[in-house]
Amino acid sequence: MSSFPVTTWSLEQTARTDLLPAVAPDEDVPVVRAEVPSPEFSRFLYASVGGDIRWTDRLGWSHARWREYLERPGVETWVAYERGTPAGYAELDPQDEGVVEIAYFGLLPAFRGRHIGGHLLAYGAARAWDLAERWPDHRPPTKRVWLHTCSKDGVYAKDNYLRRGFRLFDTQVAEEAEVPTPGPWPGAYPA
Repeated sequence: MSSFPVTTWSLEQTARTDLLPAVAPDEDVPVVRAEVPSPEFSRFLYASVGGDIRWTDRLGWSHARWREYLERPGVETWVAYERGTPAGYAELDPQDEGVVEIAYFGLLPAFRGRHIGGHLLAYGAARAWDLAERWPDHRPPTKRVWLHTCSKDGVYAKDNYLRRGFRLFDTQVAEEAEVPTPGPWPGAYPA
C-alpha cells in the first residue's frame, strides 16, 4: 500500500476578541443548533462533508458510540442551511479547563466556494466562545478555541481559519496510508 505526506496545522484563538467577521453569503444561510443528539444526522454530516476529502476516522463508529459522544454535556453541532438544505456544519467538543475544540467543520461539496464557509466558521467559533452560557452547570467559561486542518482538506480551509483570527501554534507532517476516497456512502464517489 502506498503512502503520502500529510501536513496538519493546529490553530487557536485565546480571546473572544480574536474572532474576525466573515463576508456574508450570497443567500440567506441560517445556522441552527441540532439540539437533539442524532447519530444518524451526525454521521450523515460527517460522511457528506468529509467523503471527498478522506475523513475516515469515524466511519467505523457504531450507533452507540455516536450516541455516547453526542450526549456528552457541551458537545454541540451547528448546521448551516440554504433553502432548507444542510450546507455544512461545525461540531464543538468541549475539553478540560475552558478549552473548546472545533472538532469538525466543513461544507458539503455543492456549497463550497460561495462564502458559506467563512460565515459558518465565524458563527461556530462564536458559539465555542459562548458555550458555557448554554451549559453553566457543566462547563467553565471558554478560554481557548482551537482546531486543526490538514493538507487533505479543501484548498481554502487553512486560509479561512486564518481570516477568522485563528493563529497557527503547531505543524506536524506524517506519512499516511493511501485509502480510497469513500464518498458519502460506499460506491458514491466519484459521482
